[in-house]
Amino acid sequence: MQSSDKPSLILEVGARSSPLSKAQVQEIYAALQKYQPHIGFDIHYLSTIGDRDQATSLRTLDRTDFFTKDIDAWVLQERGRLGIHSAKDLPVPLTMGLSLFCLTQGVDAADSLLLRRHETLQSLPSGARIATSSLRREEMVKQLRADLNFYDIRGTIEQRIAKLETGEMDGVVVAEAALIRLGLTHLNRIRLPGITAEGQGQLAVVGREEDLEIRALFACLDHRNSI
Repeated sequence: MQSSDKPSLILEVGARSSPLSKAQVQEIYAALQKYQPHIGFDIHYLSTIGDRDQATSLRTLDRTDFFTKDIDAWVLQERGRLGIHSAKDLPVPLTMGLSLFCLTQGVDAADSLLLRRHETLQSLPSGARIATSSLRREEMVKQLRADLNFYDIRGTIEQRIAKLETGEMDGVVVAEAALIRLGLTHLNRIRLPGITAEGQGQLAVVGREEDLEIRALFACLDHRNSI
């Protein structure tokens, strides 16, 4: 992922291997090129605990390193310079030795309920199966229809949508930002009311605390600098 001119600085970047994560990396790179066109990315797509463990329910997890631990360890071991994460996946507190160098402005932070084509919230039968791995999102849907049944779900956005298309589920709750980044805004969906997860729609660039060069390079994308 480099510009037509040979970059003078190549950064080793770690990120998850999902299609959504790859789109997020592309978003960061394209934004950085506007300010730092001399930089290129050498991207390492890594498997995280959250990717390998498809059994653990996210409903019981707080702000842990479930989706970031392997990438953060890779950075701390100096195998790479930075990690790119969904901001809502960041553990609280951040892993010792790391700093959040950039928090992007992001895209639409809403949650959406995906339905099959021509389906509406009103046309769903009582007891229809709604998939979400979040108790917060479940409560948001219940504000609209309290008579629906809810089921835990894991996997990529594509895998979740497949459960909807095959009829295994009647609705799937996903982040609107994921649909935007994956070019899936043509899908039939309902925007949900309520407060969304902290950092949803935003991207985070994490590096070693002492890496002042990375801190300076990504300051141009840090939304916190414009608040």
